[in-house]
Amino acid sequence: MTDTDRERLRRTFTEAAETYDRARPGYPPQLYDDLAALAGAGPGCRVLELGCGTGLATVPLATLGCRIVAVELGAELAAVARRNLAEHPQVTFEIAAFEDWSLPPEPFDLVLAATSFHWIDPAVRVAKSAAALRPGGLLATVSTHHVAGGTEQFFVDVQACYERFDPATPPGLRLTAAADIPYDTQESPGRNAEQGNAALPGAERFEPPLFRRYTRDLTFTTRQYLDLLCTFSGTRALAPDARAGLLDCVGRLIDRTYGGSVTKRYLTELRLARRTA
Repeated sequence: MTDTDRERLRRTFTEAAETYDRARPGYPPQLYDDLAALAGAGPGCRVLELGCGTGLATVPLATLGCRIVAVELGAELAAVARRNLAEHPQVTFEIAAFEDWSLPPEPFDLVLAATSFHWIDPAVRVAKSAAALRPGGLLATVSTHHVAGGTEQFFVDVQACYERFDPATPPGLRLTAAADIPYDTQESPGRNAEQGNAALPGAERFEPPLFRRYTRDLTFTTRQYLDLLCTFSGTRALAPDARAGLLDCVGRLIDRTYGGSVTKRYLTELRLARRTA
């Protein structure tokens, strides 16, 4: 992905802040248990969140008692997040791209990027995260994968809709089983034992990463699933006619063949890397 494409696509999220807040599922509760146990997320923990969106991860962390500075590119997303965090005065917001934002003098215990790290410039994201952390602090990145499972035949049948309305869709695309999804070493900070060198600029400032994975099935009505699709950058980047055609095709398939609801299987991966002294 070029820098221009990355910038264009990541700005599409600001166009649908309310839909994003309504439609996007949060993260598994076990993830926050692991952040508390492994990263000390709790009362007094100073957290920098990169790309907080509408606060899907911010709210649970604030509920744990963390003091959070949330950096969000989209003013519309941040406005919804502020509303969702109104009862948590220990959370503050900065409207900026992380690449351009000036780090405060006080370092953080934890830097968290929940499904946002890949949107940040690869030349900046790890090195600047290291600069934001105290020695021994942790960089936590969360990624989510749609994997085989749930209403499996629907995800086979729906490819015809994508091949018709989204020319970027590879023909015959099929989902991968969770067990076959590789650990994303390119996105992971810390030195990679297989590569024998730093994966990204600044990775030498981190210990090898620790991974935790969680799989779950979530069921969506037709309306909920179409709302979810409208929060994806690929859907939002389609021409209006193509987007409308895709949504109509998918909606008709769910209603006519699958009784008005489908189940989607998610694999969520938490990566934790400790900053060296």
